[in-house]
Amino acid sequence: MEKNGRLYVVILILILLTCALIVRLFSLQILQHDSYKKLADNQHLTRQILTPKRGEIFLKDRFYGKEPSSQLFQLAMNRDWQMVYAVPKEINNREETAKLLAPMLEIDEKTLFEKINKRTDPYEPLKHKVASDIANQIKQLNIKGIEVISESWRYYPNNNLASHILGFVGFSESTDEKVGQYGIEGYYNEELAGESGILEGKKDTQGRLMTVADNYLKPVQDGADLILTLDPNVQFFVEAKLKGMVERFNAEGGAIIIMDPRTGAIRALTNLPGFDPNNYSEVKNINIFLNPVVSSLYEPGSIFKPITMAIALEKKLLTPNTVYEDKGFVKVANTIIRNSTDTVEGVQNMTQVLEKSLNTGAVFIEQLIGKKPFKEYLEKFGFSRKTGIDLDGEIRGNLSNLNTKGDVEYATASFGQGIAITPIELITAFGALANKGKMMKPYIVDKVIYKDGKETITKPQMISEVISPETAEKLTEMLVSVVENGHAKRAKIPGYFIAGKTGTAQVPDPDVGGYSDKTIHSFGAFFPAFDPQFVVLLKLDNPQGIRFAESSVVPAFKDIAQYIINYYEISPTRK
Repeated sequence: MEKNGRLYVVILILILLTCALIVRLFSLQILQHDSYKKLADNQHLTRQILTPKRGEIFLKDRFYGKEPSSQLFQLAMNRDWQMVYAVPKEINNREETAKLLAPMLEIDEKTLFEKINKRTDPYEPLKHKVASDIANQIKQLNIKGIEVISESWRYYPNNNLASHILGFVGFSESTDEKVGQYGIEGYYNEELAGESGILEGKKDTQGRLMTVADNYLKPVQDGADLILTLDPNVQFFVEAKLKGMVERFNAEGGAIIIMDPRTGAIRALTNLPGFDPNNYSEVKNINIFLNPVVSSLYEPGSIFKPITMAIALEKKLLTPNTVYEDKGFVKVANTIIRNSTDTVEGVQNMTQVLEKSLNTGAVFIEQLIGKKPFKEYLEKFGFSRKTGIDLDGEIRGNLSNLNTKGDVEYATASFGQGIAITPIELITAFGALANKGKMMKPYIVDKVIYKDGKETITKPQMISEVISPETAEKLTEMLVSVVENGHAKRAKIPGYFIAGKTGTAQVPDPDVGGYSDKTIHSFGAFFPAFDPQFVVLLKLDNPQGIRFAESSVVPAFKDIAQYIINYYEISPTRK
């Protein structure tokens, strides 16, 4: 009986062990199958993310494609730098490692120690863009857990040149990945970045990919290259010219834009203050990254008067010879509006209104037009919408002051005060005046070249026809007279008709609700006047020691126009 009891116990134990084994096998083979398969795969399979090469950015001069010696001008390229990273769990002596590497990497020793003391961290970047000689010294130290690899970074060989057009490539705060920010780099980031690839396959005992195995490959797609509309020679010239103006007049900043009014292609665009996209992280005020040409509003002042004149001409409310009497001031509601020079000119025609930049004349014209059609035409000229230029950060103009329907607000808007627009809106509108009334969409990228050989060429696009060719021709004749006989005489170039208008605008002071003693000088012009190939806008922010734009930006325009005429070999249009 005792023997039988022992036998039953042994049998019971065997049954229990068998059941436990069955349950364990069920758990391993069925319940935990996926996790163990993944563990096995991790030991035998490899998965690599293939990083695409970012597309590069080029300019071409007027000779490209015409002369064999002419080459593309590189504005943004990729350069390999060294990066030092740590595998903290493999480092033996973290204190000694931090002490040794801190001076070489120019990192605070305590900060470096905190990075490499993350014991479970398999990957901790220590420093990017390490000089090759320093990287080699670190390699020679042969510290376990400290690695040096090569990585590709964006490089701008001309430093500050066209910085606001370019933007830069920096780290995204949300993804910690390198992405284009601002300018072309931001707007065309998807095209420039390309698409990552994936390589999956089996690896041998040494961790090497087995080429004979069945591997999966999603090919990497490198980013597309961009060729811009900018001419490098013109861009260099206007950047130097703007720098000289800002320094000479101790101005706070400025901008120059040059556009082909027939197509909308931008041939040069520059702002000051600028920045070096290679060292964007050193910029303390991130507002400097914003391109003021598309991202900042300003009250344009008298440079706006040709727009007001164009509306009245288009509606056939006056002709260039229509007269009114200038008394030096005009009373609107309970407000006295005066001419900027405090002069009394007497009987004047409409051409003289532009020549002498008479505020009273602009008010006279606006009152002829009427409030509703005046505002409708300003919207038609694009002053309350984005132009659609292919640059990051564009905003639209602000005509909200006209929503009050106040007499004074409309009167001051006639000469460019009380409304706010962007420089790109203004030059686009001037382009319409030059281009027989046809407003073209401005653009920066001429061609996108994909790595498979396909190309996308930007086609000029008309936004709208804002005025008739007849109106444009009349206004052009009037603006030529401004240069020949008016405040823009310093823009005259022998052998050529130039059409232009100056502007000296007061700057609003939001703290007092009025205007400060600061001014913005600007000049808009196109040439050759009756067959225009270029429209130019110059803007100078708060120049010192000079009162009007005719003495600051107009002479600079003449230098720019003369350079373009010589460079593009534009034939004389007059004797």
